[in-house]
Amino acid sequence: MGTASVAVAGASLPVAPVTAAAPVALPAAAGLRVVLEAVWALSALALAALLAARAAHWLRHRDQARADLLDPAVAPFQGCMAMAFLAVGIGSLSVGGGVIGEQAAVVTAWALLAAGTTAGLTAAVAVPYLLLTRRRVTPGQASPVWLLPVVAPMVAATLGAMLVDRVPAGGWRGAALLGCYGLFALSLLAVLVILPLVTARLLREGPPPLALTPALFLVLGPLGQSTTAVHRLADAAPAAVGEADAAALGSFATAYGTAALGLALLWLVPAAALVVRAARRGMPFAMTWWAFTFPVGTCVTGAAALSARTGAAAPAWAAAGLYAFLVAAWAAAGTLTLRGLAGGALPAAPSGPPPATGRTR
Repeated sequence: MGTASVAVAGASLPVAPVTAAAPVALPAAAGLRVVLEAVWALSALALAALLAARAAHWLRHRDQARADLLDPAVAPFQGCMAMAFLAVGIGSLSVGGGVIGEQAAVVTAWALLAAGTTAGLTAAVAVPYLLLTRRRVTPGQASPVWLLPVVAPMVAATLGAMLVDRVPAGGWRGAALLGCYGLFALSLLAVLVILPLVTARLLREGPPPLALTPALFLVLGPLGQSTTAVHRLADAAPAAVGEADAAALGSFATAYGTAALGLALLWLVPAAALVVRAARRGMPFAMTWWAFTFPVGTCVTGAAALSARTGAAAPAWAAAGLYAFLVAAWAAAGTLTLRGLAGGALPAAPSGPPPATGRTR
């Protein structure tokens, strides 16, 4: 997910001035695209390796794999596999054509859309159900990781929107667009239920444990991805619905994107401050550091889409700044992950949210 987001977000950046007064200086388009194609190829290879490892885990350690589904600290991460499918699929359409050819890129995107949507909907329904019925989780245990399984349908809506114009014109294309909006609405509704719980717990219990602090950036994921999705859907609308409806959907994308990115900025400032606080207190490296990648990447694509639709320079500048952070975070998380794997010292995953009593350190 994180690696694919570097390619996808980079491909979304404007490579020409948004306005004469506020240019966005980026590397030459040709050179940048070669780099992004290499990063996407790396993400595809990583996905293949992950699939092989997951299959081996289920074959050799089936009891542990089943236990993970009922572990409140681990189960939400089941949504990551679906988002990995979909993120690589989006990258396939954005930059993958230069690596495997346009036709192969489209076929790959369709296959990953089918796999990712199926896995995403399953995780979005099954994980909350299992946690509520088997573990009886409470609002006091709310964590940003709860967002992981419910954001996957939003990513599916984004990839689906990019493929709408490849569906036969007429009723089928309209149905495809409507289905993508359904995925968008399903995910947004779940996020609107979970996000207040996460915020309330943070205000009540204080900062999370040091190793879990980067997970606060996960909240940016649904905000940025929903902005990206609604703009992709608006871009696809003229080919699927009437002119008046397409115009209305475009206006909705602008209004929604402005509000969602405003909320993302509102969350980013205190989240970043808490990360700085944790770093000063010795925050160790953990796999939660990857939360600095994909969620930030969604804000880059969302801000770039808003800038493209409105012509405003501010979102383009925000996208460029966030992309610089994304690349740095990806390089740091990737380097430390490889070092941990090579040395056998990769830290264990955090054990979950702290108890509901007392404020954390």
